[in-house]
Amino acid sequence: MNNFEFISPTKIIFGKDEENRIGEILKKEGYQKILLHYGQRSIFKIGLYDKVVKSLQDNNISYIELGGVEPNPKIDLVRKGVEIAKREKVELVLAVGGGSVIDSSKAIACGALTTDDPWCFNAHEKMPQTTLPVGVILTISAAGSELSNSCVITNPEIHVKNGFNSDLIRPKFVIMNPTLTFSVSPFQTACGIVDILMHTLERYFSDVDDLIFTDEIALGLIKSVIIAGKRVMKDPYDYNARASLMIASSFSHNGLTGLGSKLYFTVHKLEHIISGTYDRVAHGAGLSILFLAWARYTKEIFIDKWKKLGHNVFAIKSNTVVDQTIDAFEQLFSELKMPIRLSEEKIFSDAFTNLANIATANKTKSIIGVKELNYDDIMKIFTLAK
Repeated sequence: MNNFEFISPTKIIFGKDEENRIGEILKKEGYQKILLHYGQRSIFKIGLYDKVVKSLQDNNISYIELGGVEPNPKIDLVRKGVEIAKREKVELVLAVGGGSVIDSSKAIACGALTTDDPWCFNAHEKMPQTTLPVGVILTISAAGSELSNSCVITNPEIHVKNGFNSDLIRPKFVIMNPTLTFSVSPFQTACGIVDILMHTLERYFSDVDDLIFTDEIALGLIKSVIIAGKRVMKDPYDYNARASLMIASSFSHNGLTGLGSKLYFTVHKLEHIISGTYDRVAHGAGLSILFLAWARYTKEIFIDKWKKLGHNVFAIKSNTVVDQTIDAFEQLFSELKMPIRLSEEKIFSDAFTNLANIATANKTKSIIGVKELNYDDIMKIFTLAK
């Protein structure tokens, strides 16, 4: 086990109707003026917007709104939010939504207290030194950004999707009401299930062995997500299954399932190339495709990890446990109606050269991982995924 530091300072406020307390919570913490940040239509359709605004008004919390966050959140809206936050002197950014809204809020919170362009953080030119606090009302179980130190933003002008990590951007609190996820579409629910799984799988497949405690937490989370995920796909109003996914979403990406490990997030880096280039590709969909191809390409490196995963999660005991376990994930993704081939997302072989060049900066760098992936490796993975 490697040396590590672990921090998870976000307060979790969990349960039915807890979103109605948002004004009271902010007032108790001394906030008087906030930026209310959200997506497009969903919070209006489920009546959440009206509840939040009423609670803010009842508690004399002044708010400025900024909606319009899209999947794969864009730097242009972040810049607009930074301008508003500075002009209005807001004290907190309240994200009402899922991972895209939360990441956009984190980026605004960083940009609000600097004279630099907020893209400088995602471009890895600088790290934030101070930020506005971020609060969250969660509406989808997926990215885990509500407890994470990660912020992923897309810059469409240069077709780049980048993330950065800083403990300064972990939200101050998150309100989690599983009933707010009842209306999430089957496709978005499935994307979320894949994303939750991948945040722990990427931590599990490391080059650090004998992580008894950490691996057992990881395997337990993976198994619980599969069980709860299948239940939710059959019955979207299954409260306990939705609740399990919501908790798993948060703890899959707050660092708990990677204690003492070494993190690479290779599949995420590959997927960011796809959804950064093709904005239509949902993050979870890109992950379901590329994880299977990456798994088959690198399986010989992780024989023992695959055996333990197959035995504990899928109860596979045969001599071909590695291949059968990868096949079990493919079957799971198919049951979730997630894509398992790039061609399903209308990405064909003639695009692979450009994508591999983007991933390697025209063959001048590699994607770091347990197995470092150069241009040729990436082309082979894309070919396996076609």
